[in-house]
Amino acid sequence: MAIAIQDDVATEGRSRYRALAARRLLILAGLCAALALSIAVDIGLGPARYSLSEVLSAIFTPQSVPNQLRVVVWDIRMPIALMAVTVGACLSLAGAQMQTILANPLASPFTLGISAAAGFGAALALVAGVAVFPAAIQFMVPMNAFLMAMLASLFIYGVSTLRGVTVETIVLLGIALVFTFNALLSLLQYLASEQALAAVVFWTMGSLTKATWTKVAVTFAVLVVCVPLFARRAWALTALRLGDDKAASLGVNVRSLRLETMLLVSLLAAIPVSFVGTIGFVGLVGPHIARMVVGEDQRFFLPGSVICGALLLSTTSVVSKMLIPGAILPIGVITALVGVPFFFSLIFTNRRRAW
Repeated sequence: MAIAIQDDVATEGRSRYRALAARRLLILAGLCAALALSIAVDIGLGPARYSLSEVLSAIFTPQSVPNQLRVVVWDIRMPIALMAVTVGACLSLAGAQMQTILANPLASPFTLGISAAAGFGAALALVAGVAVFPAAIQFMVPMNAFLMAMLASLFIYGVSTLRGVTVETIVLLGIALVFTFNALLSLLQYLASEQALAAVVFWTMGSLTKATWTKVAVTFAVLVVCVPLFARRAWALTALRLGDDKAASLGVNVRSLRLETMLLVSLLAAIPVSFVGTIGFVGLVGPHIARMVVGEDQRFFLPGSVICGALLLSTTSVVSKMLIPGAILPIGVITALVGVPFFFSLIFTNRRRAW
């Protein structure tokens, strides 16, 4: 009798899990559909507006549309739309894994100073022509951004391993890094020539207007490399949410996992910053939206974070074209306006929980 009851309970548990997994997969499919629609709308908006049918025709049957429409869609607007998707996905994935390994809901490449470090490294190349890694002089800007972001990540990782360091300490450390690198960036701006100053200002505001197919390909390649590596460690990353001691008892090498994740986060944060500038709060907001709709299980949380970040920045790109007719606002300004209220809500939510 007892065995039969246990079998019934196990069967019911498996049925509930299958239903939950199916619901989460359905949510991810819905997010993908919303992302596809946002991309199409983004491509259609601009000084010359095109209908959804015209955009779809230019994408799927380019030989059937006028040459002007084909050039505008494929050579001008498509790289910008896809850059928004890949950059949003990279930043959101970086924020999701930082929140996982640091057990900190406020962690993201922007709030912990990694984006600021990457921006400073790139500005060193633009203003002073300084290559942190001289052997790759032709890739000076993205390489500088990556190495400075990695140094900031390793510094945060090193401090987080010290005894007695709390989540609040890590957040304060991140804020200190943001102010430090922003001060250094301001110094470079003061010393820069007019041409270099314009390039640095481009970073501080964040913009997709200089996107090219090459930049899209490089950013997408980073995403393609990092996603499978995180997917392979999905179980370990999920276990880490239970705490270091519990994860270690389940066979997870916590120190190795944190170090590997920090290196990948540096790559995910640095490459987009080196191409489009500092775009804040995507790495903070995207993972929290994913967590609300699909939960903490990395099998769903990982793709959910990627899709939510892509959808968030793609939607922001649409909004940046609609606020002022005939003008495209810097996308970093829009994400900040959206992210700051969300940041405040997280702070007050965590404070109520502490009470």
